[in-house]
Amino acid sequence: MVDAVQTTSGVFCRATLNFAARGSEFTAEPVTLDILDGRSAELPGWTECGFELVSHPSSTSSWDDDDLVAVHHREMEDLARSMTGCDVALVSNHIKRGPEHAQRHQDLAPISFVHSDFAVGYDQQVRRSYVDPGPDRPGPTRALERNGITAADVLSAPRLVILQFWRNLGPAKMDNPLAFCDARTVTPDDTRPIPVSDYAGSGIDFNALAVLAPTAASPYRWYAFPELQVDEVVAFRTYDTDLVDRGESWFTPHSAFRDPDVEVGRPARSSIELRAICLFT
Repeated sequence: MVDAVQTTSGVFCRATLNFAARGSEFTAEPVTLDILDGRSAELPGWTECGFELVSHPSSTSSWDDDDLVAVHHREMEDLARSMTGCDVALVSNHIKRGPEHAQRHQDLAPISFVHSDFAVGYDQQVRRSYVDPGPDRPGPTRALERNGITAADVLSAPRLVILQFWRNLGPAKMDNPLAFCDARTVTPDDTRPIPVSDYAGSGIDFNALAVLAPTAASPYRWYAFPELQVDEVVAFRTYDTDLVDRGESWFTPHSAFRDPDVEVGRPARSSIELRAICLFT
């Protein structure tokens, strides 16, 4: 285990994150470092550092009923449009994490490996998913109909941004909160594609990004937001075709981590994630 010494004030806690080891095919390398307090930090917002805490009460009356949660898709489309200035935002599904969901599939447990969700080329996979989503995936078709566009509009959009939203549904203090890396402190050279097969039993395969362990030349800075409330969301960028074209960091590394002040499961994390496909036409 590597201990990355930092001297920055405003620390949330000291924790261990699991990176990909440099110079090996694929080996996890635990690194102990400071997770900084995002509430007290002077952060510039998601367009620069990759993530942003947003106040956002929801009208969803029950997070346990997926049909009622679907109301939240429209809310997050509206939020994504206001945050990005895009012409159309599409939210086609959501993912909930917690002990009961992890029992159904291990991919729905908190992910305690430093990653960002999508490698270069994922935009083409997204576009195709709206052309032929398949009978078992009605979400894309519903999102198109809700927004009054067609799959052809998704295919022709010259710029695509993926903005994701993470909301805590349980107690404000949890065993496995989520930490975010300042995108200004990481480069594409600090990552490598990692294949993901049949994610959560969905039949969907794609390449995510593993993040290599920090070095003196790559001093990543990590943040988390203490005491997250249900009327707050963390927005974070996981793709931007313009940034990909310029060879800049289109991703925001993130990972669950163990809060040393909370015993495992007491309380366990309960959260929901939604992904907005933001189209600039």
